[in-house]
Amino acid sequence: MKTIELKKLDINKLQEKLAEFRNKSRELNFSIANNQLKKVRELRVIKKDIARILTILNGQRIEKNSASSKEELKDNQAK
Repeated sequence: MKTIELKKLDINKLQEKLAEFRNKSRELNFSIANNQLKKVRELRVIKKDIARILTILNGQRIEKNSASSKEELKDNQAK
């Protein structure tokens, strides 16, 4: 998936996609180990998608934390 598509999704959908990709990664690893998979590159693509989702989730978490800390700072300065 493209990063632009992933950024449009909310946190719950991102976590669902993450779980889906991790399960697919696990299945591909087993297929590769059993020499059943011809397209080994699929695993690399899935790993990159997982990394993209984790990056977006971490970015959203940081934005949320920084927004709440800015509000606390404003509240403390107002007092």
